[in-house]
Amino acid sequence: MERLVFSKLEQWKNSPARKPLVLRGARQVGKTWVMKEFGKRYFNNVAYVNFDNNSAMKAVFEGDFDISRILLAVSAETGISVKADETLLVFDEVQEVPRALSSLKYFCEEAPEYAVIAAGSQMGVALHRGTNFPVGKVDLLNLYPLSFTEFLMATENEQLISVLQSCDWNLICSLKTRFIRRMKEYFYVGGMPQAVQSFIDEQDWNLVRKIQKTLLEVYQQDFSKYASAELCARLNLVWNSIPAQLSKENKKFIYGQIKKGSRAKDFALAIQWLSDCGLIHLVHGLSKPGYPLKAYEELDSFKIYMNDIGLLCALGGTDIKAILDDNVFFAEFKGALTEQFVLQQLLSSTDLKLFYYSSPNSSGEIDFVTQIEDLVVPIEVKASENLQAKSLKAFHQKWQNEFSVRTSLADFRRDGWLTNVPLYGIHNIERCRLPQ
Repeated sequence: MERLVFSKLEQWKNSPARKPLVLRGARQVGKTWVMKEFGKRYFNNVAYVNFDNNSAMKAVFEGDFDISRILLAVSAETGISVKADETLLVFDEVQEVPRALSSLKYFCEEAPEYAVIAAGSQMGVALHRGTNFPVGKVDLLNLYPLSFTEFLMATENEQLISVLQSCDWNLICSLKTRFIRRMKEYFYVGGMPQAVQSFIDEQDWNLVRKIQKTLLEVYQQDFSKYASAELCARLNLVWNSIPAQLSKENKKFIYGQIKKGSRAKDFALAIQWLSDCGLIHLVHGLSKPGYPLKAYEELDSFKIYMNDIGLLCALGGTDIKAILDDNVFFAEFKGALTEQFVLQQLLSSTDLKLFYYSSPNSSGEIDFVTQIEDLVVPIEVKASENLQAKSLKAFHQKWQNEFSVRTSLADFRRDGWLTNVPLYGIHNIERCRLPQ
C-alpha cells in the first residue's frame, strides 16, 4: 500500500546535507516495509540487516566503529556489495544492538556518502536511553499509522483524494456522503497496516477487530518484555484507562481515575515510556494562548490520545453498529473518537504542534490550539453538524484572534474570523486560512 512518507524519504535521499536517518514509530506501523520498499524504488539494491537474534552482527559492533570494517561485515551478512549512492543500508530492530545505533555518528562524520536508515521498536529505544544516542548526527522522521488520505489510497478511492487535494470546497461537499462513509470505515478500521490490509482483502469487520485485539496484546506483551514488574503494572493501568479518560467532558488526564489516590509521581515514568514508544500522544495545556505557544506550555497538564483510532475503538469495545449507525456514530465516547481522528490527521499530514486551552474559571475548553506561521489558531472539534461554537466565540472575544477553526460534519464555510472545515478535510487546515 502507498505511504505518503515516501516523498519525505526522497527529499532526505537527495538532500546535500543528508545524515543517517532514524525512522521512529510504534510497533506494527510499517517501518520495515517502508524501508525495504523505499530501497527498491530509489536505490539499485538494499543491504538489510535485522539485529533481532543476530549474534554475528552484534559481535561486529562490539568492536570499534571503523566504517570500512562494518561495511565489510554488512556485505558478508547480506550478500550485497555496499556502494555509496547505489545501496541503501538498513539497520532494523536496532534497539537490540545499541552500539549499532551509536555507529550512526561515525557514518555521519566519516562516511556521509552512504545512505543509512535505522529503525526499531520504540520500546527498545526507550529502554536504551542511556546509550550514546547520536544527537545532532542523525535526521529524524516519524512514521504513523495510515492517515485518512492513505486509507483512501489503500481502498482505491484515488478520485476522492484528488478532490480533497483540490480544496474546491463546493466539489468536496457535493461528495459529502461518500467521504463520510469512508470516514466511518476508517474510524473502525484505523490505520494499522495489517488491519487495513485485512479490511481490503476480506471486508470482514470481525476479522479486523480480531487483528486489532492481537496488536493490543502484542503491545502489552512488550510492556513485560522491556519493563520491570512494577513499571509493567503501571503501564497497563495507564494504557487501559485511556478510553475512560477520553470519555470525560473534560479530557484532561486525571491520575486519580487510574487508581484511587494515585499521584503524578506514581505514573509519570509509565506515561513517558508510552509516549517515547509512540503508543500515545500527549497534548499539553497552555497557561494562555500567547505567541509563541511553546512558551506557554504546561507540562503537568495534558490529554492522552492513542496512536491509532482503530485501536482506541478496540480497547474501548466500540461495536461496528455504533460506527455505522448515523444516529449514534459521533456521540460514541462523547466525541473522543472525533478528537482522535483530528489529532491523527494533523500529526501525519502537517508539522503543526498541538496544544489545548482551558479558560480559568470556565467550563469551556478549546480542543486543540496550534500555530500556523505567526497565527495562534484555536480548533474546536464537533461530533456532528452542530454549528454552535460557544467556546470559540468566547476565545475570540477575549484574544481577538483572526483565524479560528471549527471542524465538524458541516460543509466548508467562512464567516469572518471563523472557518468551518469538514472533518474529512481537516488535514488541509493550513490552506484553509487563505481566501478561496
